[in-house]
Amino acid sequence: MPITYMTKEGYKKKMEEIAYLETVKRPEISHAIAEARDKGDLSENSEYDAAKEAQGMLEMKISQLKELLRSARIIDDSNLNNEEVQILNRVKIKNLTNGMSMEYTIVADSEANLKEKKIGSSTPIAQGLLGHKLHDIVDIKVPAGVMKFEIVEISF
Repeated sequence: MPITYMTKEGYKKKMEEIAYLETVKRPEISHAIAEARDKGDLSENSEYDAAKEAQGMLEMKISQLKELLRSARIIDDSNLNNEEVQILNRVKIKNLTNGMSMEYTIVADSEANLKEKKIGSSTPIAQGLLGHKLHDIVDIKVPAGVMKFEIVEISF
């Protein structure tokens, strides 16, 4: 499995999610299975089948989260600077075609959340920005073609 880079906050959130799934959701599903089993014939019991399927999905999710954390490396934010774009930087860019500005924080892919303006480091925009400096003009290949952006601000 490839290495996954995460912030301390992202790692903590994944640990909390695992704890919730194991201590709350797992007992709920076990209870649902027991209730369905008490209703009799399991060969024609759709509630039992549904509960067993939910249990399988839950265990798979827990396993995936644990595997993700096993390969996780915590990003050391003490080495951050705003000289050039790097992971965990907040970057303000200006589209040179239409003049629109946008701002993103580049995070580990596992922590990406577009609603919070956090983009994964493997996305085309992040890849196009990483390593560039303030006021650089970068060409970024996106599904719609190649776009020109100016890096207006780098912060963290």
